[in-house]
Amino acid sequence: MFTAVLGSRIEYALLNPQQYVAGRPVIVFLHEGLGSLAMWKDFPQAVSDATGCRALVYSRCGYGQSETVRAPRDLRYMHTEGLEALPALLDQLCIERPILLGHSDGGSIALIFAGGSGRATAGVIVMAPHVMVEPLSITSIAAARESYLTTDLPEKLGRYHADPAAVFWGWNDIWLDPAFRDWNIEEYLQPIACPVLAIQGKEDQYGTLQQIRIIGRAAPNVQMLELKHCGHSPHRDQPAAVIAALSTFVASLSPVNCDASNSLKGPGRPSSNPCP
Repeated sequence: MFTAVLGSRIEYALLNPQQYVAGRPVIVFLHEGLGSLAMWKDFPQAVSDATGCRALVYSRCGYGQSETVRAPRDLRYMHTEGLEALPALLDQLCIERPILLGHSDGGSIALIFAGGSGRATAGVIVMAPHVMVEPLSITSIAAARESYLTTDLPEKLGRYHADPAAVFWGWNDIWLDPAFRDWNIEEYLQPIACPVLAIQGKEDQYGTLQQIRIIGRAAPNVQMLELKHCGHSPHRDQPAAVIAALSTFVASLSPVNCDASNSLKGPGRPSSNPCP
């Protein structure tokens, strides 16, 4: 399915829209820097089934089959998504007080939304999020550039994106820009009013455990899960452990956090902001 958000066409899917545990909010999946709706594969359905929550999965503008972004992204592209595009999408689909589940860049977007948008959020689940830029991240992203130039990575990305070159370079160029070394979202952590589950693999090649430990020190209500034998994609490397942890987390959310009685109902609030 497609909808218009900030003047651009966005692809999305709603899972289990009529079958859910009463009172549980919609889980909104926020993909990684090279991700899309399709790249989540069967993980969102497994999460929806395990938690009894409806789920929204979408491709951000420029990703998957959503409208391609022609203008270069700027250093605050994750801020733009969390503070402008995601609120507009939720308004368009009439989703209130969601649980945000973000991976990598998507995790950062979830934290920015929860701490800076002024929107009520039932809970936040982040997997391998970035709160600041580490040397390890830069080294691995530089290696990804070499892989894109010398392997079949463009072909692989082409299976999931209408414009794989724009997806890759839009992400890679930003992260390797020297000005991006100062990027930091720690200011958004302390204001987060909802519970947070932060998950990271101990063998994550794009960030150290310091990322979720910063979240644990700064945000008021955080559970942390550090997984052995796990890299940058916990939901692929340790799916059983991740689904068990987030199922317990969702079940523990208080009725106040989970009051989603108006989700997927009523008129959306239009916005005129441009797509990031």
